Amino acid sequence: MPKARTLLPALVLLAACTESNDAVAQSASGALPFTVTEVADFDAPWAMTFLPDGRMLVTEKAGPILLVSADGKERKVVAGTPAVSSAGQGAMMDVVLHPKFAQNRLVYFSFSEANAEGLKGVALARGTLKDGAEPALENVQVIFRASPYVSGDGHFSGRIAFSKDGHLFFTNGERQKFDPAHDPKATLGKVLRLNDDGTPAAGNPLAAKGFHPAVWSYGHRNLLGIAFDAKGNLWEQEMGPKGGDEVNLVLPGKDYGYPAVSNGDHYDGRDIPDHKPGDGYEPPKVWWNPSISPGGLIVYSGKLWPQWRGDLFIGGLSSKALIRVDVDGTNATKGDQWGMGARIREVEEGPDGAIWVLEDGGSGSNGRLLKITPKK
Repeated sequence: MPKARTLLPALVLLAACTESNDAVAQSASGALPFTVTEVADFDAPWAMTFLPDGRMLVTEKAGPILLVSADGKERKVVAGTPAVSSAGQGAMMDVVLHPKFAQNRLVYFSFSEANAEGLKGVALARGTLKDGAEPALENVQVIFRASPYVSGDGHFSGRIAFSKDGHLFFTNGERQKFDPAHDPKATLGKVLRLNDDGTPAAGNPLAAKGFHPAVWSYGHRNLLGIAFDAKGNLWEQEMGPKGGDEVNLVLPGKDYGYPAVSNGDHYDGRDIPDHKPGDGYEPPKVWWNPSISPGGLIVYSGKLWPQWRGDLFIGGLSSKALIRVDVDGTNATKGDQWGMGARIREVEEGPDGAIWVLEDGGSGSNGRLLKITPKK
């Protein structure tokens, strides 16, 4: 049965990091009280989205997609999804509704796959949701594939967001290969801007310079969260190397530096130059060292916590935290970091303004769906 519990102050605020940029702002009381209700559990859940009636679509790492009741008590497998190559960081990844879902019933999702040669990459697909006793995605089509497909099981990324004008933004990680993030012909290490049918959008800023026509920005590493704010600004978070996790304001045509610059270093100890003014690269708005291992990102709309309207909420994997970033226009600073006692893979805002998070469960264990509401 679901259980409600109040987050204990002892777990609430994680230790501040060493760099001056890593000071964590605290409320006067040292904690922002809220209640966490356990709703359901899943087998390594990865992402979720809400249907207009409050039900949810939830992805699990190895697949499939599940249709879950608003109270979490009932679930049905959504038939029709492709096979997933789920080794390592591979997964049935993001799931997002078309902005006109009420009219066209289109669901977009991303997943990692292997080709005939055994090379792997992230694919973007869509299908029409058939509801009822046996839900299914019909007429499923893969509408975009990252390029090139490469060996390995890391840094697929695969996050999806729609802009107000209907364009689809899609993240492709650099697949732990470093240099593709600056290869103009590759989509790896990039934010892409597509039409809703998966074709490159007209007017992308780098196409005339010889880049793949879908590229919007480049020099990224492992982009695991992307979201628009109410003013149309595009926010993105990504895992840095050893340290240097980032929140970026994604601007058209900009180079975000990786692997030429980063506020972290390579895992083998090799130095990466830090971001510096005038180096030609777009610096992060916020960064963490040590790492928080960010997973999932929303811009909060402020229905239950109006004081957080427009702020970013990020899941923390290795940090086992829910993290708030304070946004003021196009500027951002660290807000709060609450210890959750488990790896937080996904963050979503529910129809009533509650914050919902998915634990990914780590290795060999289930992950819970939690609903966060103001403490009464």
